[in-house]
Amino acid sequence: MKTTVRLDDSIAEVLIEADVLQDRVKELGARLSVLYKDSVPILVGVLKGAAPFLVDLMRAMPIPLQVEFMAVSSYGRNTQHSGVVRILMDLVVGIEGRDVLIVEDIVDTGLTLDYLRSYLENQNPRSLRIVALLDKVEARRVAVPLDYVGFQIPNEFVVGYGLDLAEQYRNLPYIGILKALAVAEALRS
Repeated sequence: MKTTVRLDDSIAEVLIEADVLQDRVKELGARLSVLYKDSVPILVGVLKGAAPFLVDLMRAMPIPLQVEFMAVSSYGRNTQHSGVVRILMDLVVGIEGRDVLIVEDIVDTGLTLDYLRSYLENQNPRSLRIVALLDKVEARRVAVPLDYVGFQIPNEFVVGYGLDLAEQYRNLPYIGILKALAVAEALRS
């Protein structure tokens, strides 16, 4: 019989505490509210990982805005980028002539975000900017212009606040680094 393991027991280190995350999201929301004060931007959340960040960010933006979602796949159940990006769920609204803000949880290799940015640019938005909660610069394989970044982090596999490993750990309120044993266990199940 499999024993239930508390999620926190699998964390080697808390990289960014919940209150620090919330403070930074509020700062980003305030800056973006000024940028878009004369517009009704479309915030495009990249599912599933960016959902908590998007929700908190839009709450921190007391301006008219629209929220849409896209789902892309590039990792599957692995910890490494597969090199293939697929759109699993596309936008249901047109973005031509609109101000669009891609809301991403983490940028590591840059491959997924570069593909998504190019895909959306081809739809002729008035402006297209990117806000990423986490930027893992050391892992970058493609130069992707990030307009706003919450935190730069080391090249570690992180979970929490929407980030997962095999669909686990998304519900942690902080960003943490998994113990190696937890990574191996998740990949086996």
